[in-house]
Amino acid sequence: MGVRAADIAVGDSLPPLTLRITRADLVRYAGASGDLNPIHWSERFAVGVGLPGVIAHGMLTMGMAARIVTEWTGDPGAVLEYGVRFGRPVPVPDDDLGALVEVTAKVTKVLDDGTFKVNVTAAFEGKSVLGGASARVRLA
Repeated sequence: MGVRAADIAVGDSLPPLTLRITRADLVRYAGASGDLNPIHWSERFAVGVGLPGVIAHGMLTMGMAARIVTEWTGDPGAVLEYGVRFGRPVPVPDDDLGALVEVTAKVTKVLDDGTFKVNVTAAFEGKSVLGGASARVRLA
């Protein structure tokens, strides 16, 4: 069960979320999405095109970061809109730990239609990886 609209105020922070993105996640996402770009699986190729190594798919990072909102609402259907700009890549090491992405969010506005705007921040090694990330949610 998620939060109720009557209990929410502008400035409220959502419970933080820590994500681990591993190479196994990249393989699963590539298979599901059809995005087989070698920057997401070949170290040699990724470095050859100027990246720091294999990087997570932007859409995977975006989708995983949305969990902060869906877990808070308790209902993925409560998220009416969600959008981000991709700021910087998330390099994923070839180990069992993967990349650690810290996600935080805050209620920033009550809109005229009774929905709430929630700004989301996702950071890897202290640097933002998603820009302008926000969701519009309708709470019971």
